[in-house]
Amino acid sequence: MLARGEDTGGSFTDLLDLPAVDELLSRRGLRTPFLRIAKDGAVVEPKEFTTSGGAGAEIADQVSSDAVLRLFADGSTVVLQGLHRLWPPLIEFADQLAADLGHPTQVNAYITPPASRGFSAHYDVHDVFVLQVAGEKHWTIHEPVLTDPLRTQPWTDRTAEVGAAAERQPVIDAVLRPGDALYLPRGYLHSATALGEISAHLTVGVHSVTRWAAAESALDLVRTLAAEDPQLRGSLPLGLDLADPESVRDDVAAVIAGLQDWLGRVDPAQVADRLRAQTWAQVRPEPVAPLAQSSAAAALTDETVLRLRLRLRCSLRDAADGRVTLLAGRRSHSFPAEVRAALAALLAAGELKVGDLPGLDPADRATLARRLVTESVATVPDAGPAAGPVADGRHDGVRGSALGTGG
Repeated sequence: MLARGEDTGGSFTDLLDLPAVDELLSRRGLRTPFLRIAKDGAVVEPKEFTTSGGAGAEIADQVSSDAVLRLFADGSTVVLQGLHRLWPPLIEFADQLAADLGHPTQVNAYITPPASRGFSAHYDVHDVFVLQVAGEKHWTIHEPVLTDPLRTQPWTDRTAEVGAAAERQPVIDAVLRPGDALYLPRGYLHSATALGEISAHLTVGVHSVTRWAAAESALDLVRTLAAEDPQLRGSLPLGLDLADPESVRDDVAAVIAGLQDWLGRVDPAQVADRLRAQTWAQVRPEPVAPLAQSSAAAALTDETVLRLRLRLRCSLRDAADGRVTLLAGRRSHSFPAEVRAALAALLAAGELKVGDLPGLDPADRATLARRLVTESVATVPDAGPAAGPVADGRHDGVRGSALGTGG
């Protein structure tokens, strides 16, 4: 799907612009693999654009801005990878998008010199939103050679098919200008060429949680459960000849039947929980200020406001030992049963004063609140910098901390 700037709002420069790219390349101490460079479909070796950081920073793979300049002037495309971990506006944007969609996200930027192409036709194994930031780029999109490819099915395994498909009639053949957005489901072939000026676009990758991921979780669970089956742990006969499939046919048939039986015993709720754990581990909640939050935890009072950490996915469960388990992102926390009402109240409200945590005396409220802050489940909003991007003189006030809710 192609959406033009008049429909998207006309600009994405609050997320990234060309001066921001220069800052990242020249002053942020980038290292590989946060930078990749390509030209005419071939990837440039990192040693061509990295060097030591100099005295006190003798790290050999830091980006050399002068080397990047030479390569860019010669027609190479610069790819900034993992910007959802580097650039404040994109950290906030990508984290909130992942929370909204329920699927993990990433952000890269592609900066191409005039009349140049970085990569030949290929497909991605995740969905992509292309957001044109600067300049113009001619995009050609073709139907997939493999619908909904998995992460284990990259386009490089099908180079001949991809090359042939790229010669067919495209489904989209268009020039993207600043503010335009293009959505590509995983598997769609694409290539792009910059026109008469520097082109920059963001690619927002959405790593879809798939049914195959659920299948893998189920098979992993079967592997764990079936290891307890003494029949499946048995040895094959002595003197067997593995070159003759018939010699082990009955044993293999018994193994398959045993696995089918164990697969029938798998609890879908357990599979879903494994899938949850894998997905939540890939989605980052808001960053915390360690020093400010540590000081706030030590100075808690009943009037202190606790706020559930933004975009932290949480679930409260009763454990078999009578305690209560708080699932929070990639971690789980065990608490005594008597704090259940207090935890449930915070998860429901998103923000409470310490004194309003129900069912506990003042000492226990303070103990619980202190643990929630030091475990980064909750934060004290007034203790440190705002949750949004830090103003840097150019991106003043971008994407403020009001985005999103906890839970």
